[in-house]
Amino acid sequence: MSDPAAVLDDLRAEGDELDQLVGGLSEKQWSLATPAPRWTVAHQIAHLAWTDTAALLSVTDPEGFTAEAQEALSAPERFVDEGAEAGAALPVDELLAWWRDGREQLQRALRAAPDGVKFPWYGPPMGAASMATGRLMETWAHGQDIADAAGARREPTARLRHVARIGVRARGYAFAVRGLTPPAEEFRVELTAPDGSGLWVYGPEDARQRVTGPALDFCLLVTQRAHRDDVAVRAEGADADRWLDIAQAFAGPAGAGREPKRRGGGAA
Repeated sequence: MSDPAAVLDDLRAEGDELDQLVGGLSEKQWSLATPAPRWTVAHQIAHLAWTDTAALLSVTDPEGFTAEAQEALSAPERFVDEGAEAGAALPVDELLAWWRDGREQLQRALRAAPDGVKFPWYGPPMGAASMATGRLMETWAHGQDIADAAGARREPTARLRHVARIGVRARGYAFAVRGLTPPAEEFRVELTAPDGSGLWVYGPEDARQRVTGPALDFCLLVTQRAHRDDVAVRAEGADADRWLDIAQAFAGPAGAGREPKRRGGGAA
């Protein structure tokens, strides 16, 4: 993914779609509890704004970001929660303005970034396209938390291809972050596009370890926005089956995921 322009366009569209959702909420609805423990709608937007600010710092001041990241990685869950708490305490209009301004500044910085430059991050360094893909994944995933809290239904789009790609590429990480040895064998992943127009495929066609299902369901699973029991994603092979139990597309500690809906929902 050498040209970041297309994914940056998709990132902007994903942010604009979420903006339409939260922009239509009442001030009271910003206090709705989301599936993430102790996080309201305001916490979700504050987290996105905080992370966009971190990404912008990485692009514009790599040394400054590295210094902050070292502190964050010493206690990642506390650092993330504190950032969300601080932003959620802002008046809604200020929080919304912060998020909007940060999104636009990051867009401009990534579009102006020289070709081939890698920026530091909480995981491996990333180029502009990878950074934008990661921000799109986070925007979509936290947007799902907000939609669930508000009782809104979002139409899946072809932008999910970026989320699916991260989920596939993060397979080894999902094993390693849990202290497990990643399988050496290649996997085949076949996902039905949201509009039913075809398949998104990854990995060799003759692989014995296989995962199939709707792209939307796969993206919900790897972002831990749905439990495996509640999605139509299927595995062939013991390693593929194990992966679906632990899949995560995001960096950081292993997530707890959500409980099956039949048990009354759960936390992300």
